[in-house]
Amino acid sequence: MYTLQRRGTPMRSAGFTLIEMIAVLVLIGIVMTIVGGKVMQNFQNGEYKAGVAGVHSLEMKVQAYELDNGSPPQSLNDLITRPGNASNWNGPYAKASDLKDPFQHPYFYKAPGDHGDFDIIFYGKDGQPGGDGLNKDYGNWQ
Repeated sequence: MYTLQRRGTPMRSAGFTLIEMIAVLVLIGIVMTIVGGKVMQNFQNGEYKAGVAGVHSLEMKVQAYELDNGSPPQSLNDLITRPGNASNWNGPYAKASDLKDPFQHPYFYKAPGDHGDFDIIFYGKDGQPGGDGLNKDYGNWQ
C-alpha cells in the first residue's frame, strides 16, 4: 500500500493552534461581557422593583399600627419597639431589616406627610432625593 505525502511540507497534526485558542477565548470574553452586563442590569432593575414593593409593605405595616393606636407612628422605629405614647401597641409590626431598601439605605418616613397621613419614600439606588432610572424616587402615594 502506498501513501502520498508532499515533499517538504510536514503533515499537520490534528488540534488547535495557539492563535485559534486565543481567538476563541477573546470571543468568549466578548460574549460574557455583553451577557454579564445585561444580567447585572436586570438584577439591579429587580432590586429597584423590590424597593418599590418595600414601600407598599411598609405602608401596610404603618396602617396596621395606625389602626391599633389611632395615629401613624412618629418614626418607622416605632414599628419595631413600643413608643411610650402607644397604649394599644400590638407589635412588633416590622423587622429592622424591613426599614432598609434593597440598596441598604433607610426608607424616608414623614408623619404627617405632604401627600397624606404619612409619606414613605424610596430614594432609589443612590439613596438621595431626585434622579432618573435606578436613582428615581418612589413614594407611597404614587
